[in-house]
Amino acid sequence: MPKYRAGIIGLGWMGLLYDLAERNMDRFNIDDIDRPTPALNIHREFHYYNHPGNEGLPNSYAEALWDRPEVELVAGVDRDQKRLDAFGARYGARGAHLNTYTDAGEMLRQEHLDIVAVCTNVKGRAELVRLAVEQGAKGIMTEKPMAHTLAEADLMVNTCARAGVPLCCGSITTTHPSFAKAKELIKSGAIGNVLSIETSGPFAQHQNWCYFLDGIVGAGDPAWVIGTGDEPRRESGSDEFTGQGLLVTRDGQVVHFRPGAMTMGVRLTGSKGEVLYDYNHGWRLWQETDTLAGKRQVQMPWPDPQFVLPYGAVYGLADVFDCLAGKLDEPKNSGRRVARALEVEIALKLSAAQGGVRVDLPLPDRSLGLHYEWFR
Repeated sequence: MPKYRAGIIGLGWMGLLYDLAERNMDRFNIDDIDRPTPALNIHREFHYYNHPGNEGLPNSYAEALWDRPEVELVAGVDRDQKRLDAFGARYGARGAHLNTYTDAGEMLRQEHLDIVAVCTNVKGRAELVRLAVEQGAKGIMTEKPMAHTLAEADLMVNTCARAGVPLCCGSITTTHPSFAKAKELIKSGAIGNVLSIETSGPFAQHQNWCYFLDGIVGAGDPAWVIGTGDEPRRESGSDEFTGQGLLVTRDGQVVHFRPGAMTMGVRLTGSKGEVLYDYNHGWRLWQETDTLAGKRQVQMPWPDPQFVLPYGAVYGLADVFDCLAGKLDEPKNSGRRVARALEVEIALKLSAAQGGVRVDLPLPDRSLGLHYEWFR
C-alpha cells in the first residue's frame, strides 16, 4: 500500500479542534491568531456515536488523515503555539513523526507533501492551494467556504485541473456515500425523467443541488437565473443570498431556490416519483406503483447506504483517494461544483438587486464574490 505524506494548514476547528474540544459557537470579528483556543484534551476519543460502518468517525482533517493506513501524517502549520503543541502531542504520542511550522509556505516547500488539507479561514486559501499544487501535492481538501471571489475559485479549480489534482472543497453532507447512491438511483430511472430540483437556497457552501445537475439530463451548465427578496449584508458579516429564485440550465433543467424548503436538503421530482433528502431524516424515495386504486406514488424503502449523522472529513478524504485510484472522476464536493454554485449564488444576488431581472451565465466580472460570517 503506497504511503502518502500529508500535512495540514490551519489547526483550527476543522483542522484539529473538533476532535479535541467542545465546540465554541462564539463568532469573533478578529484574525485567527487572536481567537481564543478552548481547553484541549489530546487524549479525547473521537468515536462519539455508536453507528455501524464509518458513521461516528472523526470530524477533523487531522484525525481523518491520521486514521488512514495509506497516509503518513507528517506536518502541520498554525500561528497559535498552543494548537501546534496539541497537534504534536496527540499524534506524536501515537507514533507519528511530526514537524510543526508557523509559516505555510515553508512547510509546503520543506515537506514535499502528497496530500494537503487547507483549513484556514477563506482569506488567502486560493493562493495556498496554488502553492500546494506547485510544490507537488497530489490531492487537496479545503475547509468551506471555498473562496470569496469567482477569480479565487477559478484559480483553485484551474490550477488543480491542469495538474490533475482532485480538489474537495469542504466537509459537507454531499460528501456522504448516500449522495452517490441517490444519484445512481436517479440516473437508473427510478423516478423517471427529472422535472425539477428544489432546495431552500443556493448555499455555495453546501452545494448538494449542484451535485445532481451533472449527468441527470446533460452537462447541466447553468444558463441563467432570476432572484428576488435578497437581504443586505447582515450584522454577522454575511451577505450570502437569502431570497428565492430560479436557475435554468442549458439543457433545460430547472432548480428552484425556495426559503422554507428542507434545510440544507434537496428534492428531485420526476415523472414517475420523487427523491427527497433533508438533514434530519436522511433520504426518502417515492415511486409510481400499481395499487388497487390505480397508479399511485408510494414511499419505498431506501437502499443502503442511508445518511446518518454525524458526518466529517472522512468522506471527502475518501473521495480524494478514490480519485487517485481512478475510481472517481472528481470528488462529490469538487471545487468545480462549488465554484459553479458560488457563481449561481452571486448571479441570484445581482438579479435581486436589479428587481428580479434575468442574469445570464457565466458572469463576465470575476472579481465578484460573497462575504461570509466574521468567523469564516
